[in-house]
Amino acid sequence: MAAHIRRRLRKGATTTAVAAAAVAALAASQAPAAPLTEGSAGGDQQTAGGESGGPEDDAATGNSPYYTDLPPLVTPDRPGSSSNLPAATGSAEAGIPASVLAAYKQAERTVAGTDPACRLPWQLLAAIGKVESGQARGGKVDANGTTPSPILGPALNGQGFALIKDTDGGAYDGDAVHDRAVGPMQFIPSTWATWGQDANGDGRKDPNNIYDAALAAGRYLCAGGRDLAVAADLDRAVLSYNQSTEYLRTVRSWFAYYQRGTHEVPDGSGVLPTSPSTPTPSPTPGGTTSPTPSPSPSKPGGTKPSPGPSKPGGGTTSPTPKPTPTPPPKPTPPPADTLGSLENAGTGPLTATAGGTFGERVSVRARNALGAPMAQLPVTFTVTGSTGTLFDGGRKTVTVLSKADGTATAPALKAGEKSGDFTVTATAGTTRPRTLTYAASVTARQADAIVRTDSKALVAAPGEKFSDAVTLKATYKGAAAAGVAVTATLVADADKPVENDKGPHFKGADGKPLRTLALTTDADGLLRLPDLFADENPGTYQLVLTTEGGATVVIELTVEAAEETAPPEA
Repeated sequence: MAAHIRRRLRKGATTTAVAAAAVAALAASQAPAAPLTEGSAGGDQQTAGGESGGPEDDAATGNSPYYTDLPPLVTPDRPGSSSNLPAATGSAEAGIPASVLAAYKQAERTVAGTDPACRLPWQLLAAIGKVESGQARGGKVDANGTTPSPILGPALNGQGFALIKDTDGGAYDGDAVHDRAVGPMQFIPSTWATWGQDANGDGRKDPNNIYDAALAAGRYLCAGGRDLAVAADLDRAVLSYNQSTEYLRTVRSWFAYYQRGTHEVPDGSGVLPTSPSTPTPSPTPGGTTSPTPSPSPSKPGGTKPSPGPSKPGGGTTSPTPKPTPTPPPKPTPPPADTLGSLENAGTGPLTATAGGTFGERVSVRARNALGAPMAQLPVTFTVTGSTGTLFDGGRKTVTVLSKADGTATAPALKAGEKSGDFTVTATAGTTRPRTLTYAASVTARQADAIVRTDSKALVAAPGEKFSDAVTLKATYKGAAAAGVAVTATLVADADKPVENDKGPHFKGADGKPLRTLALTTDADGLLRLPDLFADENPGTYQLVLTTEGGATVVIELTVEAAEETAPPEA
């Protein structure tokens, strides 16, 4: 992540001059935004009524640092909500990158359809996005709205910031020790786990995607039945995002600025903020520096000599105390040898058909406490679940040493015969182990076609057995489909495939009629049906066979009595 993101100001650290500039910006713009509510200008910890959009006494960003730049003291060139202005029209500061602007407006429309009482304005999302990430680093996103690399805040380790220990195993922020704010809207992982959205329809809730992040922010701001057209509710919403009055003033300034007008600029050409501040870490747990004690002044009579044995000259001396041996300190591993985090090294979706081999292999990357790749670290991978899936070689647990780039890749996974979900867990470290868990699934074997191997007519007399056996073959993409589940049902009409209560049937172990059977193809994809029997009801019937995968074949069965022949004439 760019250095300027790492150096954003933590809550409460904006100076009085910045606060005054924020008020000046609002006044100069003559913005129509609602005023700050009474009571919201107190201390930085105030939350305007104590309401929070997320977990109690928490904030969406974990109160992580943010940009402090204020908008220009003049309004944009074009007044109003200029959503249809051409690119590069108006001042540079008023420009919002195209994909980022589209994401904010889409979020406004989506929330308006599900929570119209909130009255979420997209300009509020734009203001928060400006303060949190400079509009996704000036709009550096791909065609799907995802940043090319994650936007990460500093580790929330209590050194100048809030202390939030890891909640996601590094899945979102790559840090398995402490949480970091993630993405264009800077959600901490625990908040994203609750509020994350899939707004671009790719099947993923990605905090680094501007569409997903903007909708999540909109829903978060609307939480608790807020009406953002009401000043008090808007203040509470912003404070729930970051519990700082100076943060509220900065967001309010940009909100008013964008309400006066904005325009679209090409992705990647947005103006980046330039005024972050670096907080001073607290050297003591309480956040204050302990004063250095001053030496005590001498008493009015001078110093009192210490009693001691008399010397020949008549003076006295203090006895020399015996030195107390200091135990040697326990050695602390250097940061380069200390495991800092375990992160996903690009593992894709883990899915395979029963009996097949997974195309993806689970891969992780170990980093030391300095953030550098960590080599020769044992990483243990474990399969948990009831699908019968194992690593190559038939093992449920394997240990792999990480390579020079910190990556450790598990052997290929061989899917079991039972469909369902399972997990693969990677674990490294001993004193404070780091873990990552991957979801995986096994799908049933499938066939996309099933046909009879012959075309003989199937006819039987009432009460008799059909003399010809029925054999079928199932295939998938032209190859024999072994082990595929097939359902055989005897019906009266294939257009209404409901099990019939008369006509041809199979026989169960007890000799009773069965008209539905669950079968499985053999190693060659072949399926030979059990014997079929006719009852006393003549007519035409259908046998419908359907495979896992949706392939279907209909076979006609006829039950007819033999024709009666007239006796020969005498």
